Amino acid sequence: MKDNTIFYKLGDNLYVNITNRCSCDCVFCIRKNGDSVGNAATLWLEREPTVEEIKRDFDTQELTGITEIVFCGYGEPMERADDVVELCGYFKTKTTIPLRLNTNGLVKLINEEFDVSRLSVFDFISVSLNADNPVDYQKLSRTVFGEVSFKSMLEFAKDVKKFANVAFTVVDFNGLDTEKCRIISDSVGIPLRIRHFEG
Repeated sequence: MKDNTIFYKLGDNLYVNITNRCSCDCVFCIRKNGDSVGNAATLWLEREPTVEEIKRDFDTQELTGITEIVFCGYGEPMERADDVVELCGYFKTKTTIPLRLNTNGLVKLINEEFDVSRLSVFDFISVSLNADNPVDYQKLSRTVFGEVSFKSMLEFAKDVKKFANVAFTVVDFNGLDTEKCRIISDSVGIPLRIRHFEG
């Protein structure tokens, strides 16, 4: 089943689902478990909505009680990096609700020309660390770019923390050594959040 659900609510957050494309195929990804998240029947898009369609849909959203607007759906938001930046600018003309980006941190491999300073439009950025070394990272993330992805993700996180609040996340999955991940996060001065695997 496919739909064109752009915005969905989970808890006190409003999430923005703008693409199903992703350069990763993470073994623990929630989209492997079903179609629905929060109040959305499905996050599988029939097609990617245009920026203007997203803006129009945003204008219909009830924002009362919403504490955060989060770019996170069934794909990697930074597959549409320029659109994400434009949409953040638009959202900020309509509300003061904080904006968050959930990302795999591989935008420089997706689009090497992208200037990460443009992500200063976000209040908070969550980067998927996933593992403490390139080999395990690739086993878990299964990126199209291979083991170089781990280094690129770390460099992205270090660069973007100059412009926004950043945290790493890992999923406590299949014996992952979270303490080694914490050593990595501490070494670059970025806090780590451990997420529980939802299988």
